[in-house]
Amino acid sequence: MRCLVILTMALGIGKAAGPVPVLAELFTSEGCSSCPPADRLLERLDRMQPVAGARVIVLSEHVDYWNQLGWRDPFSAPAFSRRQEQYSRVLGCEVATPQLVVDGRFPVIGSDAAAVEKAIARAAARDKAPVRIAEARREGGEAAVRLSIPALAKGRAEVWVAAADEADRSSVERGENAGRTLTHVAVVRALTKVGKVDRSEGMEKTVRVPAGAAAGRVIVFLADGGGEILGLDAAPLP
Repeated sequence: MRCLVILTMALGIGKAAGPVPVLAELFTSEGCSSCPPADRLLERLDRMQPVAGARVIVLSEHVDYWNQLGWRDPFSAPAFSRRQEQYSRVLGCEVATPQLVVDGRFPVIGSDAAAVEKAIARAAARDKAPVRIAEARREGGEAAVRLSIPALAKGRAEVWVAAADEADRSSVERGENAGRTLTHVAVVRALTKVGKVDRSEGMEKTVRVPAGAAAGRVIVFLADGGGEILGLDAAPLP
């Protein structure tokens, strides 16, 4: 068994020992009254890890298309709206909040715990390429992240690094959530493409990406041309 695990890792395929990493991306907005339950579910996924066999790595991506309806979400960015629109085109789903996309393949309503956990279990049953963050440290306003990614068994993938706040809190003054204090986990502040890997070349290097003062974690993931997540890892950013 040990020889088999070593062989599959050398080929850039197969399951690593322990839980399989799964990416859960929540598209949310502080201007949407349906989103706070999804924000809380994402926090529970991050804290409790309720799906057997899965290591759930979460990202909270705040879209900007709610901003003109009374409250400008301070964590929102057009890049996250564009990312959700790209998923919509590839997966054939509508653009709406709250939406959670699991491993770039399974879109579900972000507040539907049963559907979310089912999608995570499906994703955890799929093989992943071994991806490792060997080190993450601050260097001024950047995160220096040392990556170890072997060449893929087939195809190619883009390498992305996200810098995310550990936790955020916001007092909403206007819009659908006026008067509420909202909390969030793993709010993405920067999402940067740092290169690619394929059958002939992996990645063994340190990359530097923007990281705000509140950033508390970094997430690296591989995405193929359709957005499917092929491998990922996460680490604290001290």
